[in-house]
Amino acid sequence: MKKVILDLAVTLDGFIEGPNGEIDWCILDDDMDFEGFLAGIDTIFYGRVSYEAWGKFRPDSDATPEEQAFWNAIHSKKKYVFSRQNRRENDVTFISSELVSTVNELKQQPGKDIWLYGGAGLITTFIQEGLIDTYRISVHPTVLGSGKPLFENLKNRISLKLVGTNVFRSGVVQLIYASGHSV
Repeated sequence: MKKVILDLAVTLDGFIEGPNGEIDWCILDDDMDFEGFLAGIDTIFYGRVSYEAWGKFRPDSDATPEEQAFWNAIHSKKKYVFSRQNRRENDVTFISSELVSTVNELKQQPGKDIWLYGGAGLITTFIQEGLIDTYRISVHPTVLGSGKPLFENLKNRISLKLVGTNVFRSGVVQLIYASGHSV
């Protein structure tokens, strides 16, 4: 069965973006093996706002070959956008109802794992519905003081089991947890 993996960068004080949506603090080191992570997934889940910002992002023509390859790898995945708006676009499936049953059906399909990209509201819904199997949280050595928190409006405690850690030369520490329902 496919797993839903929340792979996300967070500041030391728990924010996924700054007060104005800034993510310029986010570090991507080559020793993080993000390409390896991308090779293990075939699907990306987006909220509508995250999809509008990043799901269609194309780097400028003067971007490095590495950056071009990075975005080509991301855009090669199946994309599902969870939105109240019922829309149609090529190469994207919009889901506006029956989130839990749809996700559970997708997890039963053959293939690689699923990356829960975000945004914050979608992540909160997935947490509350018990749909995340693995949390890969990369803690960056930055304190913002304010912004959009990773965990917000949660109604219940979630139990996680630490299954791995990685420390990168930039000072980023990646914590990998299995959710309580898949331990």
